[in-house]
Amino acid sequence: MSPSKGKRTALGTGLDSLLPDRLEGEFFLCPVEEIRPSPSQPRQDFPPEAIEELAESIREKGLIQPVILRQAADGAYELIAGERRWRAAQRAGLTEIPSILRDADEEEVLELALVENLQRQDLNPVEEALAYRVLLEKMGLTQEELAARIGRSRASVANTVRLLSLPERALAALRKGRISAGHARAILALDDERDRLGLLEEILKKGLSVRQAEALVRNPRPRPAPRERDTDLKALEARLTRRLGTRVVLQPGRKKGTGRIAIEYRSLDDLDRILDAMEGR
Repeated sequence: MSPSKGKRTALGTGLDSLLPDRLEGEFFLCPVEEIRPSPSQPRQDFPPEAIEELAESIREKGLIQPVILRQAADGAYELIAGERRWRAAQRAGLTEIPSILRDADEEEVLELALVENLQRQDLNPVEEALAYRVLLEKMGLTQEELAARIGRSRASVANTVRLLSLPERALAALRKGRISAGHARAILALDDERDRLGLLEEILKKGLSVRQAEALVRNPRPRPAPRERDTDLKALEARLTRRLGTRVVLQPGRKKGTGRIAIEYRSLDDLDRILDAMEGR
């Protein structure tokens, strides 16, 4: 039976009761086609090479550790823990796998799936941050309460959730392991998104260490001063803007006397109007 809601222990220190060395509880061989992943699974990346490596081990030695399941309302079995083993077992050609049935509600499934992955270091920092955010939002916990539940410090939880403030390109790099959480925290120390993306590119291009990235944050390189726009170009822009009734920007080219004209329009009708004005109609 699931533990009482009022007396739940910190899962970070109590996962052994969920994943025992001996097969306690309702143990059975479950057909793999009757098992489905949990929507609460925080882990999203399952590298094919790692799954194949585990599948090869299962072919040679069998699946030793059972997966942990709960029974859904429609009768199917939903994974609480062991999705990687389930995927590898299918790859190895197993039709049924050792399983333990547990009684757990949605809240417990989410917590248990998170802690199993954390203790096995299966999550990348982005997956971990997303899982924390789901727990905080769905369960209405404070960061202190969540930290106590999963056996982490409040500062660790806060720093991990803050990673989700990274620009999308930085999140993608962190998810793929191209930068570390230390790099990500250095990037977040900058306020301007352009500066953050600039530091990201420098880390990726030069292979900077975390300390080198932090040094750049402490001693940023000065930005080049913007070039003063030519007063003649400004006057021409104003003249064309008045003539066409829309914003016009002149973009100087690299060679003297060359450039481009950018004319803004807000709809196809507006474009037709501008073309008529250019043709003198």
